[in-house]
Amino acid sequence: MPFSSKPINPSPLHSRLKRNPALFGVPFLLIIIGASFGLQTFTQTRYDLQDQKVKQMSNEQALGLDRKKKKFDIREEYYKLSAAGEQDWEPKRIARPNDFPESGVPPTEPPVKP
Repeated sequence: MPFSSKPINPSPLHSRLKRNPALFGVPFLLIIIGASFGLQTFTQTRYDLQDQKVKQMSNEQALGLDRKKKKFDIREEYYKLSAAGEQDWEPKRIARPNDFPESGVPPTEPPVKP
């Protein structure tokens, strides 16, 4: 066997970790849990600031102007527009450009470009 599995000069840390692998896992878990608690204050600050923005009243709300606004209803607008259609008016046909045929009739030849 050309390469042995044992190092020539093993470090004391390496031999200690080989005997007790929890020496590596415990500090790792402590760092993860500590970072979670450390970041908790930053995330709480972020949510508090967002909550303050939501709670701030706009100028309209402070003056009470939004009470005078009527709630928008799409059905009501539809009925208003359909009632306006019953008024006296006549559709007028406008002249088509020379290059375009009547609707529904395909062109017989391609339009000539000047």
